[in-house]
Amino acid sequence: MSFLTIENIKKSFDNETVLHSLNLSIKEGEFITLLGPSGCGKSTLLRTIAGLIHQDEGKIHIDGKDVTEVKPKDRQVGMVFQSYALFPNMTVQENIEFGLKMKKLDKETVKQNAAKIVELVELTGKEKSYPRELSGGQQQRVALARSLVTRPKVLLLDEPLSALDAQIRKNLQKQLRSIQQELNMTTILVTHDQEEAMAVSDYVYIMNKGQIAQSGTPHEIYTRPVNEFVARFIGNYNVLTREEVSNLFKGEKNFKNKMYAIRPEAFSEDRILDGYEISGKIQKTSMLGNITRFELEANHVSFIADRLHKIDEDAQKQETKTLYLNRKDVIPLS
Repeated sequence: MSFLTIENIKKSFDNETVLHSLNLSIKEGEFITLLGPSGCGKSTLLRTIAGLIHQDEGKIHIDGKDVTEVKPKDRQVGMVFQSYALFPNMTVQENIEFGLKMKKLDKETVKQNAAKIVELVELTGKEKSYPRELSGGQQQRVALARSLVTRPKVLLLDEPLSALDAQIRKNLQKQLRSIQQELNMTTILVTHDQEEAMAVSDYVYIMNKGQIAQSGTPHEIYTRPVNEFVARFIGNYNVLTREEVSNLFKGEKNFKNKMYAIRPEAFSEDRILDGYEISGKIQKTSMLGNITRFELEANHVSFIADRLHKIDEDAQKQETKTLYLNRKDVIPLS
């Protein structure tokens, strides 16, 4: 049964439509991500759920209650922004306790609830510190704790990790997912970082120009893009026309769709029974950690292929490389 339902949400600014009749249905305890490029409407949708922006049309239900016209403070929704928005004159403890005190809970309840959250976000020992004395990652954990401590029905995260460096961001991704699962809290993350979306989500909604381009599990989104936009946005797909695919596979005529997508890691150096064989000339190689990326050309078609890096491999430009591809890995796009 759906815990959060968004029905036909529309929103325009200055006669420009930002959200086009969007519909989402989210289960209790589910972690979903709104993924897409800047300006696609994902943050507008998040703020609409929070009540910070009022939709032109549509309804929002949380836990069976219509909250469409409910004030933000009464929706039982927590929100964490990219900017930490901490009170600089308050300690970590005071920042976290703020929401509980606003609810006029007794001092002992406030103290106990705050202590649990401090431990959960691994800030024990930092309770008396001020925001200026903390690292960026620690400040973001305080912001998260401040939203979690009131136990909202829905937690909204608007690119909360994008200002952090790569290693801290990856560590906090794991921590965020762990906390969300422990509390079984319905959570919506907005991000333009596809790796982040794939790492933490139960379900991903890819947005483009105010619409849902595709939705599914991270595995479904990555392995089976449904259209050209998703294929170009996710991973490093080779997106080829029908003519290019036909040329790549030596004039095969069985391709009916206008566009096709092929994952670069789908190419193999091992012969595949009843698969495609491609002999391409290497134009360039790039070292990507444990991956070597080959840019090749075959039958006047350029494409990329990723292989696990081999220490003794020294591929030369214009060297011919023979690769194989399973037929099912040539994905037709709508």
